Amino acid sequence: MSYPVKEIIKKRKSVRTFDGRPLSAEHLQALEAHIGFQENPFGVPVVFRLLDTKEHGLSSPVILGEEKYLAAKVKRVPRYEIALGYSFEEACLYALSLGIGTVMLAASLNRSAFEKAIEVGADEVMPVASPLGYPAEKKSMREKLMRKGIKADERLPFEKLFFEGDFSRPLAESNTFSQALSMARLAPSAANKQPWRAVVVGDTVHFYEYKTMKDSPLGDIQKVDIGIALAHFDLTEKENGHSGNYTECDPKIALPENTQYIISYQRA
Repeated sequence: MSYPVKEIIKKRKSVRTFDGRPLSAEHLQALEAHIGFQENPFGVPVVFRLLDTKEHGLSSPVILGEEKYLAAKVKRVPRYEIALGYSFEEACLYALSLGIGTVMLAASLNRSAFEKAIEVGADEVMPVASPLGYPAEKKSMREKLMRKGIKADERLPFEKLFFEGDFSRPLAESNTFSQALSMARLAPSAANKQPWRAVVVGDTVHFYEYKTMKDSPLGDIQKVDIGIALAHFDLTEKENGHSGNYTECDPKIALPENTQYIISYQRA
């Protein structure tokens, strides 16, 4: 990575109030280059576009002062939700390394305008988009109330999310995967539901979804959230000098209610 992953993850906060300054030509060029060669470990192509707010009539009732948006579309193929979440979050982390604020939006945007601007095909979906801009010095009252309402700065305890062997034993924070999972714990999610769970067995981490929201016509938005957490996990692993592969190898352990297997990471 061309930026300090763990440092940026710890700094990342959703931004809904921008100062109105246009992005610099240097930053726009860097973003264009980065999203043009973006990949994810699931082999699912994600197409990004930088969109001008005025040119395309883009807006969100929860955003102030934005000038550009980042949008992405993906075909409805296996793993498309986690691939989209992973790729979009990596782009947001890169943007933050340039000093650019972001926040992933799903429901709170004029979706038809975004889908027209990014030219969503019949077999494609655009689950999320994000405003891009330089954060304002002070948050709007609306943003402050929103963050307070969803307890945006809070996360579930480590021992409620990550386990060893099965779901009955919390993972020790001394485990070799603990730092990468701690970075996954910091991931943003829709309504701050934090739907990711993980069980470590030896050199393998099995990831699960704790499902609390219904699917939409766009797919399972909580799988997008899990893709975001996987980006934090995977990028931290790489920064720490580890390599691994994602594969389907369900260990068939007993699952808590509303929990389903997603994918596994095997360290090389």
